[in-house]
Amino acid sequence: MNTLRTRLILSHLLPVLVTLPLIGLALVYVLETQVLLVNISDELIQQATLVAQMADLQSSIWHDSGQAGAFVARMRPRLTARIMLLDSEGYLLASSDPADVGGAGQQLELPGLVDAMAGQTGVRVTYRQILYADVADVMVPVMGPDQQVVGIVRMTHQLAGIYQRFLRLRYLILGVLFAGLLLGVGVGYALALNVGRPLRQVTQAVSGIASGAQLMQLPERGPQEIRQLLRAVNILVARLKTLEQNRRQLLANLVHELGRPLGALRSATQALLGGADRDEPLRHELLTGMHEEMGRLQRLLDELAHLYDQILGSLELDRQPTGLTDWLLHVMAPWRLAAQGKGLEWEETIPPDLPTLKVDPDRLAQAVSNLLSNAIKYTSTGGAVSVRAGTQDDLLWIQVSDSGRGIRPEELERIFTPFYRGSSAGRFPQGMGLGLSIARDLVVAHSGRLEVDSTPGQGSRFTIQLPLSPA
Repeated sequence: MNTLRTRLILSHLLPVLVTLPLIGLALVYVLETQVLLVNISDELIQQATLVAQMADLQSSIWHDSGQAGAFVARMRPRLTARIMLLDSEGYLLASSDPADVGGAGQQLELPGLVDAMAGQTGVRVTYRQILYADVADVMVPVMGPDQQVVGIVRMTHQLAGIYQRFLRLRYLILGVLFAGLLLGVGVGYALALNVGRPLRQVTQAVSGIASGAQLMQLPERGPQEIRQLLRAVNILVARLKTLEQNRRQLLANLVHELGRPLGALRSATQALLGGADRDEPLRHELLTGMHEEMGRLQRLLDELAHLYDQILGSLELDRQPTGLTDWLLHVMAPWRLAAQGKGLEWEETIPPDLPTLKVDPDRLAQAVSNLLSNAIKYTSTGGAVSVRAGTQDDLLWIQVSDSGRGIRPEELERIFTPFYRGSSAGRFPQGMGLGLSIARDLVVAHSGRLEVDSTPGQGSRFTIQLPLSPA
C-alpha cells in the first residue's frame, strides 16, 4: 500500500469488486423473473390452451375420472409441465403428478380457481428459491356448447423442473462477471504501470539532478499530465545543461581574459622594479600600457557586474530626461579618439535636434559603448567606423557600422548568447562573450530592440531602436 502502483491497481479493482457482484445479482434476478419466468408462463398458456382445445373434443372426460386419467396419461409425454383436470365445481379429476392421486375426487382450493370457474383464464407467477414450489400456474377454462364452463385445465411449472435453466443462466452470468474481473485486473495493472513507470523515471531524474549525476532527457510518454511533467523535467535538464555549459565557458573566459592583462601588468611591474623607471620614455610607455590593461580589467569587471544583475534579476533603470544629441556626442568622444589612434576612418552623423527621452543615460551609454568597442576592435587598420542617429515615425535609431570582416550567417543567431565568442577565425575570438548580450538586455530594458545586419568581408551594422514614447 506504500507504492503508487498498488494504490492505482486497487483504485481500479475496488469499484469492479463492489459493482460487478451487485450488477450480477441484479442481472440474475431480472433475467429470471422478467425474461425466463415470463417465457415459461407464455409457454404454459400455449400448452394449456392446446390441452383445453383437445379436451373440448372429448367432453366425456369431464364426467368420468377414468377417461380423464387416460387423457392425462396420453398428454403427459408431450408436455413439460404438470397437468391437472378439474370439473366445473373444482373437483380434481386427474393429474400427471403421482403425488396428487390421493386427492382425486376432492374439491381443491387453489388461488385463481374461482376466476377460472367463472370462465376467466388465470396466470400466476411466483419467484421462489424452494424446490418443488410452483413458480408458474395457469388455469384455462373449457367452455361447453352453451358457453358454460364444463372443466378446467390447470398447468404448473415447479422450480425443480426449471432449476437447470436457472443454473445455466447463473453460470453464464458468473463466467461473464469473472471475465470482466480479470479484464479489470489486467487493465488496472497496465494503467498503473503506464503511470508508475514515468513517475519513477521522473523521481530518479530529479534524484540524479540533486546528486550531481549525468543529466539526460526523458522520453515523454504516458497520460497528458505525466507528459507535461516529463516535459517540465526535460526543460529543467536542458536549462541545467545550459547553465553548466555557461559556467564552464565563464571560467574558461575568465582565465583567458584575466591572464592577458595580469601577465602584462606583471611584466611591466618587473621591468619598473628592474630599473626601467629611470628611463623616462620607457617608464611612460610601461605606465601607459598598464593603464590600458587596467581599463580592460575594469570593463571585464563591469561585464561581470551586469552578469550578476542578470542572474539576480535586479536590472533596474534610473530613467531621467536626457537630451540625446549632447549625450551621444559625449558617449562617442573617447571612442572617436580610440578609432583614430588605431588608424581608422571615423564618421559620425548626429542631427542637432534629436529629441529628449526619459532613459537611463549610464546604462544606455554602456550599450552604445559595447557596440563601438566591438566595431573598433574588429576593424583592421585603414578601415572605417561610422555612427549615425535619427528618428523615423515613432522610433529613435542609433546605428553603429564598421568595415571589418563581418559575421558569418550561421553566427548571426547566436552572437547575442552569453559567453558566445565564435570560432577562432570568426569575429569574436576574444573577450568574455558578454558585450552584445549586455547591450541587447539594456536596450530591451528601455523597451527597444537591437538588430544586426552583416555580410562576411563587408562589415557589420548594429541598429538600436527605441520608442519615442516608451511604456
